[in-house]
Amino acid sequence: MKRIFLCIFLAFALSSSSADPLSAKAVQVEILYMNHGPVQASLREIREIFSGYGNGIAVSWYDFESEEGDSFMAKKGIRQHIPLIIWIEGKSKWRVGNKEVFFAGFPTGSGPTLFQGKWTMEDLRMALDQATGKK
Repeated sequence: MKRIFLCIFLAFALSSSSADPLSAKAVQVEILYMNHGPVQASLREIREIFSGYGNGIAVSWYDFESEEGDSFMAKKGIRQHIPLIIWIEGKSKWRVGNKEVFFAGFPTGSGPTLFQGKWTMEDLRMALDQATGKK
């Protein structure tokens, strides 16, 4: 009888463990983007990075020029014309290494110079690694 009780207890404890990686909550990523030609290359690179996180991230895409995008911008307080902003767990600014990175505008070195941010795809990867606990 003690063995049955012990087996039932162990089965329950293992099945309800919060350390179970399958039950881990996906990191929320939101992207506001302009669906214009110059942004497409950056979006392809971002999708490629995201593909490395599988179910570890849940991505929501918002087209700047759609009704859904308008609602999202209102929710986030965005009023300016901007080609791209990325939020990870509700934050568009992340400490990456020894610098704070604002994931807005084109990544450094891509798109029109006037709209380039001061972030790289490697910065994005590092921020996602932090948020997801990926080593």
